[in-house]
Amino acid sequence: MIAVLVFMSLFARGAAADGFQQMDFTVDGAARTAWIYVPASAKNNSTPVVFVFHGHGGNARQVARGFAIERHWPEAIVVYMQGLNTPGQLTDPQGEKPGWQAAMGNQGDRDLKFFDTVLTRLKQDCKVDTKRIYSTGHSNGGGFTYLLWLARGNIFAAVAPSAAAAKYAGQLSPKPAMHLAGESDPLVKYEWQKLTMDAVRKVNDCAATGEPWGKQCTLYPSKSGTPFVSFIYPGGHQFNSAAPALIVKFFKEHPGETGK
Repeated sequence: MIAVLVFMSLFARGAAADGFQQMDFTVDGAARTAWIYVPASAKNNSTPVVFVFHGHGGNARQVARGFAIERHWPEAIVVYMQGLNTPGQLTDPQGEKPGWQAAMGNQGDRDLKFFDTVLTRLKQDCKVDTKRIYSTGHSNGGGFTYLLWLARGNIFAAVAPSAAAAKYAGQLSPKPAMHLAGESDPLVKYEWQKLTMDAVRKVNDCAATGEPWGKQCTLYPSKSGTPFVSFIYPGGHQFNSAAPALIVKFFKEHPGETGK
């Protein structure tokens, strides 16, 4: 009965003026919200899904404006999830602003459970292409994308974290990945991000030498089909306005071979 009601909200009630629907959930007793763009074709056609996560102190509507993945890939379902107040690793130690869990087991895995709940609902309401599920996000949202790769890696065809680092990158399973980083990032230091990128290239069994893939982008091929692309640009911690089109380009190049 719940699935039918949500299906009606997505396809019968019509989208809001900006093309989005608000989806409300209860996860472990906590109210959670996501803003979702669903093309009409998702009712009948196998449809890719892109999850996008805001940074610490941000919100779903804000990151929807910044990433605007649906403008570059209108055929895809795009999900902008809202975090809860949580202590930050680099700022806001009191946890007065919204963000995402930084490690498995933090906050009772509330955000991993939230992701699971949203994906389950999408599969009920839409015709999801389980071989084309992707994740991206900026800063803390990029870190959560790395955590999803670690904890739910079999779900994703590819990922694209921005301005993030993961100490556990060497434990990841091979996966096509793109990493976006500002060379003078004062918050998530570029040297931290470089260590993460180096570890990912090793995990993905990438070639030592890269080749041009786009402006300020380098592709490191992989014989195992798990290439790595770096988008390194002059600048700080701010999200790069050129990133959304590049992220969509990368995702489209990796339709995935397995999915659940």
